[in-house]
Amino acid sequence: MNNADYINSIEHSEGVVIGLDIGGTTTKIVGFNNGVLLTEKLVEASDPVASAYGALGKFLRENCLKLAQVEEIRITGVGASAIFGNLFDCPTRKVPEFDATGLGGLYVAGIDRAIVVSMGTGTSIVYADLEGTRHIIGSGVGGGTLLGLADRMLQVRDFASISEMADLGSLENVDLTIGDISKEAIGDLTASTTASNFGKVNDKAKANDLALGIVNLVFQSVGTASVLSARLAGVDKVVFTGNMLRVPQGRDTLRTFSTLYNIEMIVPERAEFATAIGAALQKRE
Repeated sequence: MNNADYINSIEHSEGVVIGLDIGGTTTKIVGFNNGVLLTEKLVEASDPVASAYGALGKFLRENCLKLAQVEEIRITGVGASAIFGNLFDCPTRKVPEFDATGLGGLYVAGIDRAIVVSMGTGTSIVYADLEGTRHIIGSGVGGGTLLGLADRMLQVRDFASISEMADLGSLENVDLTIGDISKEAIGDLTASTTASNFGKVNDKAKANDLALGIVNLVFQSVGTASVLSARLAGVDKVVFTGNMLRVPQGRDTLRTFSTLYNIEMIVPERAEFATAIGAALQKRE
């Protein structure tokens, strides 16, 4: 069964189909009822089993559902390995994470072919079309990097605080740009293009500037790998998904790649829930 069949089949499910993306610290949950996407939920917990059960309880309550209405629960993510047997005695099946990422990314973006990037604690990059999904590459640079650097450098360890600080920051005393090292254009690169992340950091850099520098470093690293993957696969669209998209300055960084490399960088609605959606869409072959 290909991706198009998966997407079409969800409309013919007899009951509610639930998708769970169980990560290291968060669990995202979505569901479809007769092809209609229900209200999603996100639960944070250090234990994947506790977060899975907690997310299910909140989701059912939020959507006024009963367990008897659930046809199947489809789970994915690194935390899915800690789940054995059925959840709440409902039929429960594990879905390969890369497949869920690719299919969910296409669904939330409303397109049929793209590079799909999942930005979680680390980063995974897959190619997806209506025939299937294949993993291209992964990176250890992701949300864990952002939070770890912010913790050590700024004594801050949550996305909301980092975003607030970065919103007041400037890269002028942090990043070295093309304009800093050359009086002439270098190819298609503009003067404001980053030549070296933290290559210009000095004593004038304030905490807010460092916060923006950390965000820029992480998102530019992921953006660069995404552009290379898109060129390798011969596509001009990249879909970004995952919790990291909650950082608005990161989304701004990704948009600069669209102009610089003529590749559409898409941050769709429900980007955080794309992998959970992809899990729900994965009907058994």
